[in-house]
Amino acid sequence: MASNLLTRILEELGCISIYNSPLDTKLLCIQRFVRLFAYGGSTLILVSYLSALGISKSQIGLFMTLTLVGDVFISLILTLFADALGRKAILALGALLITASGIAFALSGNYWVLLTAAIFGVISPGGNEIGPFRAIEESIVAHLTPAANRSDVYAWYSLVGTAGTAFGIMTCGWVVNSLQSTKGMDDVSAYRMAYFGYAALGLVKFVLACGLSKRIEADHNVPVKDDPATRPLLENEVGPALAKEPKKSMLPSISKASKGIVVNLCILFALDAFASGLAPMSWVTYFFRQKFDLHEGSLGSLFFTTSIIAAASMLVASSIAKRIGNVKTMVFTHLPSAIALSLIPVPSSLTGAIVFLVLRSCTQSMDVAPRSAFLADIILPNERTAVMGAINVVKTCSQSIGPSITGVFADNGLFWVAFVMAGSLKATYDLGMLAVFLGHEKREEEEAQVEAAPTGTQTGESAA
Repeated sequence: MASNLLTRILEELGCISIYNSPLDTKLLCIQRFVRLFAYGGSTLILVSYLSALGISKSQIGLFMTLTLVGDVFISLILTLFADALGRKAILALGALLITASGIAFALSGNYWVLLTAAIFGVISPGGNEIGPFRAIEESIVAHLTPAANRSDVYAWYSLVGTAGTAFGIMTCGWVVNSLQSTKGMDDVSAYRMAYFGYAALGLVKFVLACGLSKRIEADHNVPVKDDPATRPLLENEVGPALAKEPKKSMLPSISKASKGIVVNLCILFALDAFASGLAPMSWVTYFFRQKFDLHEGSLGSLFFTTSIIAAASMLVASSIAKRIGNVKTMVFTHLPSAIALSLIPVPSSLTGAIVFLVLRSCTQSMDVAPRSAFLADIILPNERTAVMGAINVVKTCSQSIGPSITGVFADNGLFWVAFVMAGSLKATYDLGMLAVFLGHEKREEEEAQVEAAPTGTQTGESAA
């Protein structure tokens, strides 16, 4: 009895699915932890570092915007050709770009040199994903994982990343604080030591990428199977065209039916990404430092706690999604975090601001795994890498506008406006997702039930 209960709990948490996943999937999760660890540490000190170099808040906002714009082109090129050139090679190349950026930030204090390194390398202004990694990795996970287990694996994949950000923030905060207090380093020198660590983590990720097997590569010769459990929503609209052998090309082909779905996704994700750009973690940490005079160690501990809460909530999201569906889970968990975000600047006390920050963290990441599973289901298998890459490009383009606007607000004493705008726009995105895509998910469930019914009838007749 006790063993059955334990097994049920492990299944609900997705532990069995991730345990039974291939080694490549586990390596991708470890890579994500290392990458987000580096991003988290960089995010904590990025604005403070640039400010210590004498750069104004408006220029810092522009810096973040141009960094994200540069990421758009890098990500677009690498994800479009990832399946043709090799996913493993692109992931390894991206790791080397992380190392190159870290070295440049550690050695130079020139605004234009740092900007060039951020544009052509990989520096995350918000502590979240940047570069081609996520689109490629999520495509690999979908390729290696049965549809029934995807929500569980995506939940752990997302959880590991959020945990990496949390530990990166805390580690960087207390390392910088220790270098300043015990070693007598000034702010700039301490921050530069942190970026040397950032470069070293890029090398660790490079080694992990080289350890991936050939199984992660796209197989262009395998036709799409007519399996109701894994068939995307668009398959009925595309029809037998998929059965034809695709022409050999470096660029992927995207069906006309897919384009309509992708346009809707891009519009809604662009709205959410623009809102995220108004309040990236780097600006939020700087807001708490400026308003409440917190040092890096305290900031690191605070955002470590909120990130761990966000990571833990992802496992709950997977269980909820199994019961009410991916779209409803995305909306009903993300909406409360949007409201809490808009209320963060309202309290005048640190305690009040932390309450809303914690409330936001309780549900802000619960939509990540269901969204990844939803995209894997709605997008055709042979289009996943390209479409996910294109969506990430659209999201990054939209997100890139936000930091500059926040920088202008901050320079004019209107920091709070960015939080209110971000929360309101995110709430609008949630309601839009519910209105546009809830019907798609219901239709897929009904079609699966209809097709399963004759199979069950035939089985019963055979048994008789």
